[in-house]
Amino acid sequence: MGADRKDGDLVSNVCIRNHSVVISFQSIARLAEIARQDHIHLEPNAIHLWGITLDGSDPCLARCRGWLDERERDRAARLVRAEDRERYVLAHGGLRAVLSRYLGVGPDLVGFDHVESGKPMLVKKFRDPSAVTFNLSHAHGRALIAVSRAQEVGVDLERVRSDVPVENLSRRFFTQSEHSIIMQSAPEQRSARFFRYWVAKEALLKAQGIGLRGLAGCEIMLGTDGVGKDVQIRVRSHLQNGLRVRLLPCENGWEAAVAARELGQVRLCGFEP
Repeated sequence: MGADRKDGDLVSNVCIRNHSVVISFQSIARLAEIARQDHIHLEPNAIHLWGITLDGSDPCLARCRGWLDERERDRAARLVRAEDRERYVLAHGGLRAVLSRYLGVGPDLVGFDHVESGKPMLVKKFRDPSAVTFNLSHAHGRALIAVSRAQEVGVDLERVRSDVPVENLSRRFFTQSEHSIIMQSAPEQRSARFFRYWVAKEALLKAQGIGLRGLAGCEIMLGTDGVGKDVQIRVRSHLQNGLRVRLLPCENGWEAAVAARELGQVRLCGFEP
């Protein structure tokens, strides 16, 4: 284990667009370097975000696959497309590489348990002393990882796609007010609006360990300037109150959100070259 690195020593992994901090994505190859064993200090309730591009070489892919457990390797093997299998391996290998920096162990020693809904958590020997929590989202060759401590966290990342049946999906999964707002948008704006609602709702549900069945049980009220700020939410009785959701500034064509009880210390992170 290396010496603790203070928050001020973390390298922000960001770019700037229109005076807003925008998530950027570093190559999985940099995170997968075994030699990097620096321990990262994480304050209680802080949230660190890591953006990764899933473009690893064959050696990087083999290294990440070697870190996965049998459950993960089996799940990757069941994916039909080779590209999907590789991205799954790289995303989950990247997750272990990130978490290893907070736990002070090698990526191959990071172990997971799963709650009934399937949401992963650290095995007990890491969970109790560290109180580290995490969540992973990956889509179309990119991954976003959220790491926190002493609170559950959820994150979602999506690429805005015009071929998605927005009207049908929003009617099926969203509240009536959300569906109406999306359909009242200009046709060229509907896909982006739909995915903005989707990532906010998904991040909220993932923080609670709830799947798609909970989408209609929470209502998101988006303002015109909601990116980078907390959004208002309304939840039904079977969902947990007290969680907050924040839309994350992304480059054009992407939407992302993070959810947790405390969002006062959200930071984008990366490593020096």
